[in-house]
Amino acid sequence: MPEPGGRAASAPLVAADAEPTLDLLSAPGRKAWSLPPLDVPERDLALPEQAASPPPLPEVSERDLVAHFTRLAHRNFAVDVGAYPLGSCTMKYNPKVADWAAEHPGFRDLHPAAPADAVQGVLEMLLDAEAFLCELTGMARATFQPPAGAAGELTGLLIMRAYHEAAGRPRRTVLIPDSAHGTNPASVSLAGYDAVQVPSNDRGMVDLDALRSLVTDDVAGLMLTNPNTLGLFEEDIVAIAEAVHEADGLVYYDGANLNAILGVARPGDMGFDIVHSNLHKTFATPHGGGGPGSGPVAVVERLVRFLPGPLPARRSDGTVGWETPESSIGRVHGNHGNVLVVLRALAYMRALGGEGLRRVAERAVLNARYLEHALSGTYDIPFPVPCMHEFVASAATLKRQTGVRAMDVAKALLDRGFHAPTVYFPLIVDEALMIEPTETESPETIDALAEALRAIAARSAEDPAAVQEAPHRTPVGRPDDAGAARHPILTWAMEEE
Repeated sequence: MPEPGGRAASAPLVAADAEPTLDLLSAPGRKAWSLPPLDVPERDLALPEQAASPPPLPEVSERDLVAHFTRLAHRNFAVDVGAYPLGSCTMKYNPKVADWAAEHPGFRDLHPAAPADAVQGVLEMLLDAEAFLCELTGMARATFQPPAGAAGELTGLLIMRAYHEAAGRPRRTVLIPDSAHGTNPASVSLAGYDAVQVPSNDRGMVDLDALRSLVTDDVAGLMLTNPNTLGLFEEDIVAIAEAVHEADGLVYYDGANLNAILGVARPGDMGFDIVHSNLHKTFATPHGGGGPGSGPVAVVERLVRFLPGPLPARRSDGTVGWETPESSIGRVHGNHGNVLVVLRALAYMRALGGEGLRRVAERAVLNARYLEHALSGTYDIPFPVPCMHEFVASAATLKRQTGVRAMDVAKALLDRGFHAPTVYFPLIVDEALMIEPTETESPETIDALAEALRAIAARSAEDPAAVQEAPHRTPVGRPDDAGAARHPILTWAMEEE
C-alpha cells in the first residue's frame, strides 16, 4: 500500500479519460533516479532558509514514471502511428536511419562554441548539405541559421531589404498571393514592409494581369510558393518572375511545398532569387511538437554577400573555416542553426540520392492525385486543375445539405484512426479541407483514408448530429475552443484537497 498522500500505480487508476498527475502517483521514499558517486570534494552550501528542506517534488518509482509517460504517449497521434494528411505541412514518416546518424556522439556531444579546427567533420557535413540544397533549388549558397520556416521567411525578407538598401532605393511593399500561408504576411510586417495582396484567377493561380498592375517601383519583391498553397503549379511562373524582375524586385520562394518538385524542377530555373527550405518537411526530419526545425535560406550569386554569417568556407589548405559575407545582415540564430536537424536531412538525402529524391516528388504527386480523384463527387473540388502533392477539397455542399462542416469532418476522421487534414485554409476556399497524403503512405492506406472520408459524408446525410458531436472514441472529446479563447486560464495550480 502507498504511504498516506500517495496512490498505487498498479491499481486500476486509469479510465480512458483520466490519467493521474505525477503528484497523485507520488508516495514518500520512492525514486526513479540514481546518481554516480561524487568525483569532487563535498562542501556545505550557504543556502537561504527556505531552501533548507527538499522541494515538494513528486516521488515515484522508475516503473511508475515510465508507465505514466507511456500512457500519455499512447494518447497522442504521430507520424509513426498512422496517416497524417495535414495539408501544407508534409507530415511524412521520418526514416530512422536519419535519427541513427544524428545520435552519433561525434556530432551529438559537440559544444556549439568549439573552434573550427576541432569540428572539421561538422563543417564538412554542412558544406555537403549545402551543396545538396543548392543543387536541388538552383541557388548559389545557403545559410542553415534559420531554425524554422517562418524564421527562413524573415531571413529572406531581410536579405531582400539589404539588397535594395545597398542599391540606394529602399522600398516599402511586398506582394503576396491571396492563397498564401498565414506566416507570409506576418513575416512581411515583421520585416518592416507593407503586404499587398495579389488575387487568384478562376483556376486558383496568380492572376498575371492583376500582378502586373501591382508591380511598381515601390515593390521590393514577391513571396510565392510553387506549387501554390492550393496545391496547384503556377503555370505562368516564368512570366510572374519576369514581371517582378522588370521593376528590379526579388522573387522569394516559400519552401513549404518543395516536396512536390524535388529533383524535377528547381525554383532557381523558374526565376526565384531567394529560397527557404523546410528540412523538417521535405527532408523528413522530426516535425511538430514545437521543433526543433530548420529553415535554411539559399540565394542566387548576387545575394550571397548579404547572407547571415558565419558560413563554412573551404580554406586554401583544404580544411574548412568560417567566413562572414561582406554585407551580411548579421546573425538570425546560433552559428549554424539546429545542426542535428541538418544532419538528419543530409542522411535522408544521401540515403535516397538524386533519383530517389525525384521519386519522392513523383509519388507524393501520384498519391495526392489518386486521393483527389477518389474524393471527387463526394466533396467539392473547387479548381479543375490537376493537383501536385496536395489538394484542397471543400465541404461547402455537405454543409448546405446536412449542416456538417469541414471541422466536423476533421473531428470525425479522428475516430477512424487518421489525423485530420488542415481545415479552413486557404481562406479563399469555403469550408476548406486541405489534404496532403505524402509519398510515404501505401496505396492501401490511401484507399482506407478515402473510404473513411466517404463514409463520414454518408453518415452526415443519415445522422448529422453524430458527426457534429465527433470524436467519440478519442481520450479527449471536443474542447470548448470558443470558451478557451474568450476565457483563457494562463496559470495552473493544484486544488487543495
